[in-house]
Amino acid sequence: MLRVMRSSPRSFRAALVAVVLPAIAAVLGRAFQPSGEAAASLFILAVVGAAILGGLWSGLAASILSFLGLNYFFTPPRGTFRVDKEQDLVALMVFLVVAGVVASLLARALEERSRAARREREARLLQFFATKLLAPEPLERRLQDLAGALLQALELSRCEIRTTATQAPASVRAPTDVEGGPEASFPIETGGDRLGTLTVARPLGDPVFGVADEHLLRACAAQIAIALERARLDEVVEDARLASEVSQLRAALFSSVTHDLRTPLASIKASVTSILGGGVRDPQQERELLQTVLEETDRLNRLVGNIVDLARIRAGALVPAKELGSVEEVLESVLHRLGPQLASVSVRTLVRPGLPDVMMDPVQIDQVLTNLLENAARFSPPGGEIQVVLAPWRDGVQIRISDQGPGVPPEERELVFEPFYRGRSAGGRGSGLGLAIARAIVRAHGGRIRMEGSPAGGAAAVVELPADAPPIPQEPVP
Repeated sequence: MLRVMRSSPRSFRAALVAVVLPAIAAVLGRAFQPSGEAAASLFILAVVGAAILGGLWSGLAASILSFLGLNYFFTPPRGTFRVDKEQDLVALMVFLVVAGVVASLLARALEERSRAARREREARLLQFFATKLLAPEPLERRLQDLAGALLQALELSRCEIRTTATQAPASVRAPTDVEGGPEASFPIETGGDRLGTLTVARPLGDPVFGVADEHLLRACAAQIAIALERARLDEVVEDARLASEVSQLRAALFSSVTHDLRTPLASIKASVTSILGGGVRDPQQERELLQTVLEETDRLNRLVGNIVDLARIRAGALVPAKELGSVEEVLESVLHRLGPQLASVSVRTLVRPGLPDVMMDPVQIDQVLTNLLENAARFSPPGGEIQVVLAPWRDGVQIRISDQGPGVPPEERELVFEPFYRGRSAGGRGSGLGLAIARAIVRAHGGRIRMEGSPAGGAAAVVELPADAPPIPQEPVP
């Protein structure tokens, strides 16, 4: 029924022009009384117009009607279909043949031009599909753009792409959508797996989808299937990459924790064994061994604390209990406690005037300063200098801790804040957790931390704490 409803107006137009144009040619010929050759030219123009406006069959019908009109109105005896002269009959037959050939050739040329234009449109559409499917955009947006391109190219009333890869279907409708037109659905599948469905519809009164339309839509569905399969494979690759990274991080954690736990435990065991074995009789030597046990116990405690803090970061439980306090007082407490660890270097502190108090968790900021100072001492040469500068920064405080060690290359200054990362200059020293935990704490305070070069040739860790600010969103730590 839909095909008849749409084809009837076209058939009516073709029949109308096949009748009207020869009639107009006859009226003009009767009005101006041209010769037989001039009248034939008018009827040829009518045939050409009918072939252009109505197609092949309209042109052929106009050829026959023009033949009859030329015979009736302009061939003696006029007003009848009888032909007295043989040459007039030959001329009429030649006219009929020429008119039919002209109508056929013109209709075929127009059809070829229309077919070429259609192929060009289809090629552009498929090229757009291929380009769009490879674009670095979200899959939902790409599918929506593809549905819109199909809607415009094929003059559809609706285009819908349903797939399990997206939560909602990509669906677009024409502004003047008329419901009730012909619909067609094409599977989106690859390798025998069905990934979705492409559904298209035309406005009411349009013809059903032809063979050429079906070929184009199946090609578009195949292109969409390739994009969906690629998106699925990308997810598989990304999952595999994440799994590999997690595995590497777990291996790094195991290796780091094993090494860093064994070292202080070995020192503690050796010292205690020497004392219990009775081989130590000098009180001074015994005191040194006990001091070693104390230092290694503190070191072990700090390592366990870092691991616990990392677990808290992963669980999202790193919430500072803020109170208004002085960073200078926290620094003094840290320097006093780390006196033995900093004995091999000199520490010079500089506090700029006008240093404000800030909202902070003193325990967590204590840990940040502890980690940064231990890190600076670990990479400073014996007798080197560590410089700590506290200065006002905007409405908060800036802390700069510089050392005279080997420094951090520019390409590693962001990587050193990743868990378990130890740069080329680390030489296997440290667990790779201190800077990562320091960054997490600083961000929980709404601040920033970065690594810079030092004028003395080493590295400088810069911490900026605002007077009070919401925490910066934490990146997930594996």
